[in-house]
Amino acid sequence: MSLRAYLGLRWRAFRRVLGGLWTSVLALGALLSLPFGVRVLRAVANRERGRLGVVGPLPLTGGLRAALRDPAVRRELGWAGLHGTVGLVVGLVGLSLPVYAVEYGTLPLWYRLVDPSLGGPGFLSWGLGGLTDALGVALIGVLFAVAALALLPGIAELQAFPGRRLLAPAGDVDLSLRVAELTATRAAALDAHATELRRIERSLHDGTQNRLVALNVLIGAARRAQDRNPDAVADLLDRAQDATEQALAELRAVVRGILPPVLDDRGLAGALAGLAGTCSVPCELDVDLPGRCAATVEATAYFVVAEALTNVVKHSGAASVAVVARRDGDRLRLRITDDGRGGASESSGSGLAGIRRRVEAYDGRFAMTSPAGGPTTMDVELPCGS
Repeated sequence: MSLRAYLGLRWRAFRRVLGGLWTSVLALGALLSLPFGVRVLRAVANRERGRLGVVGPLPLTGGLRAALRDPAVRRELGWAGLHGTVGLVVGLVGLSLPVYAVEYGTLPLWYRLVDPSLGGPGFLSWGLGGLTDALGVALIGVLFAVAALALLPGIAELQAFPGRRLLAPAGDVDLSLRVAELTATRAAALDAHATELRRIERSLHDGTQNRLVALNVLIGAARRAQDRNPDAVADLLDRAQDATEQALAELRAVVRGILPPVLDDRGLAGALAGLAGTCSVPCELDVDLPGRCAATVEATAYFVVAEALTNVVKHSGAASVAVVARRDGDRLRLRITDDGRGGASESSGSGLAGIRRRVEAYDGRFAMTSPAGGPTTMDVELPCGS
């Protein structure tokens, strides 16, 4: 991994810690506002769901008693208790590491401004007799910087764990939400299927069919030229051979679009390595995929990464992109992160809506964050199938 990509991942982890610290403060406030703030609790929990890319429950109806009988509200209460206390402490630790690294590390530049009788900055009292003492404190600042770089991703994951565990839909989620979700995904699957059939039809009609018509014309012309102009036969046959090769190439492209042969030959890990290797933007690949998923799921994952990398090259202006693929039990998780300009939207015609439809057609999850200025992170979760 390049230094820029490594530092970019740590910076994004630090931003996640700051976001989690803010929602932990809101969760503590919502918890203290009970029993009058059940809807405040739901709003804060939905804010955390948005940050983590987790699907939320239906809006609250009825009074306080009805709300407290809602299993989702009880899970939100548990989340608020954990996130408003443990999450707050974890967030403060994550914030303090880089702050102390900067404060201690830069002390030799401004230690003369500190009253020596008060000692140095920070949570410990440092004697400041001169530059030597300040350099000793700066060395501790370097240790804080190393700890921040090493620990920030883990701190961000630890801080997000209660939300991912308690705010995600559980087995007793409202059946009406599940029915609505399945209805939407079924419609998306039908739309995706129709779109794919139209794409194949256009590819065959506009490309391969025209090549085959031209091939038929050239063969007929060569047959007629055998008696009248034998010298032209060789040129006509060369042109017919070129048309044949072009038709075969276009047929292979159509077949690869349906189910890439590389998935059968090399598996999903090898196929993703091929995509990363041909991407014009430097791509860091991190794959851990023991075993195989269903062929259609692997094809969907391949399509998602291919489309995401195409968007990075065309629209993001990124200097690097990272692709992470993990199998977690019976779920396949993908994360594509680039350091581009951000601002990606499903309504911008960049293919993101197509990615969402294709993922949700397999009862998967799609979430994307792309603030202006970047970075853009796409998270996809698919059932592995069988």
